[in-house]
Amino acid sequence: MIKKLSIYITDNVIPYRNLAVEKYLTLHVQSGECVLFLWQNRQTVVIGRNQNCWKECKVNCLEEDGGYLARRLSGGGAVFHDLGNLNFTFCVREEDYHVDRQLEVILKAMQFLGIHAEKTGRNDITVSGRKFSGNAFYKTNGCCYHHGTLLVDTDKSDMSKYLSVSREKLQTKSVTSVKARVINLKEAKPDLTIRMLEEKMAQAFEEVYGLAAEKFPEERFDWQEIDEYEREFASWEWKYGRRIPFHYQMHRRFEWGDIELRFQVNRGLVEEAQAFSDGMEQALIEALPERFIGLRYDARSLCEALRVAETDPPLEQQIKADIWKMLAECM
Repeated sequence: MIKKLSIYITDNVIPYRNLAVEKYLTLHVQSGECVLFLWQNRQTVVIGRNQNCWKECKVNCLEEDGGYLARRLSGGGAVFHDLGNLNFTFCVREEDYHVDRQLEVILKAMQFLGIHAEKTGRNDITVSGRKFSGNAFYKTNGCCYHHGTLLVDTDKSDMSKYLSVSREKLQTKSVTSVKARVINLKEAKPDLTIRMLEEKMAQAFEEVYGLAAEKFPEERFDWQEIDEYEREFASWEWKYGRRIPFHYQMHRRFEWGDIELRFQVNRGLVEEAQAFSDGMEQALIEALPERFIGLRYDARSLCEALRVAETDPPLEQQIKADIWKMLAECM
């Protein structure tokens, strides 16, 4: 039974730190306590625990633009965060975990704002049939969290730019783009701000649970433990090196001929590679797989294997440059 409400709101916008704080709050929530954590990330794609980041996100484009790829502890799909989005997390012990009650906080906050919202499907909250909040869940050793997004004024062009949603997935929702599936709450309430939403979330939190909420005390944080979690979330091994085997192929047609590259990847490393081409420089094409095997599967590493030398013949320089461009664009 919930007897205590705590709220923690951070002004940090780096995803690895926020995921670390979220994990800490989840592992250290007290019996009978519910913690509401409100937080924001800047220009970040967050993928589910077991997702293939290269399938879900245009990784190279995101990172070249100064954005972050982050992998969370919970399952579910990939989401885009920017400063037009507010994230929430409910942290509770398993005996106090109640998804419907937690979702009621979101719905009540919308009611306070004069916005008619409803829960649809398994974990979405919508306005006029369009999603503004997706939810995901995590449980470990008797501790749970339920977190999600609240789109206020998110840049939907960036969302479409960085997220790689399969056409099959879009067709099942009877829409033709990522932007068509979602709605910003400002479309329903033009004067809405992040601060206003934070206030209404806190008010709804108290209303639904019938208790006064207190600010989560700073002295309860162990910042060394949080620093350790942050390093884990930021590590290449956690983001890219998970044991998620996959096969990827890419194809382009250039003036010098066709090129198709196939990669077998596991733990973020190229285990096998193949190259097929009708171009005349077959010696170069045949040598490509050996250049790639054992490398990290990221555009920078693979492109480095194709470094163009001034001593290379002009056609070989052009082929390397074109393949470099293909790798950068496809990843």
